Amino acid sequence: QVQLVESGGGLAQPGGSLSLSCSASGTTLSIYEMGWYRQAPGKQRELVAFVTSGGTTRYGPSVEDRFTISRDNAKKTVLLQLNSLKPEDTGVYYCNVRPLFNNPQRYWGQGTQVTVSS
Repeated sequence: QVQLVESGGGLAQPGGSLSLSCSASGTTLSIYEMGWYRQAPGKQRELVAFVTSGGTTRYGPSVEDRFTISRDNAKKTVLLQLNSLKPEDTGVYYCNVRPLFNNPQRYWGQGTQVTVSS
């Protein structure tokens, strides 16, 4: 069972920056995919970004020029740098990992609130 602990988030002004961090525990194996999803009020959960153990990244279309995802494989942590924030980036951000390439099972963090408002 993989456990995820998120930190970061909070309140930022439009155009500002925040950073999110997520640490995984409960496995000694390398984690294939680590990333972030978000859910705004009244909307479906959507992909923000993920990065694989090999370094392949994928971003949601609304964030790919503003957010940067990175990971530390040895520490089993994933970081998300959020720049040029917009009010529409407001929502709960969830850390998500898929430990194995050939297994669709995923684990979720508890979520951390990001609010962008002046």
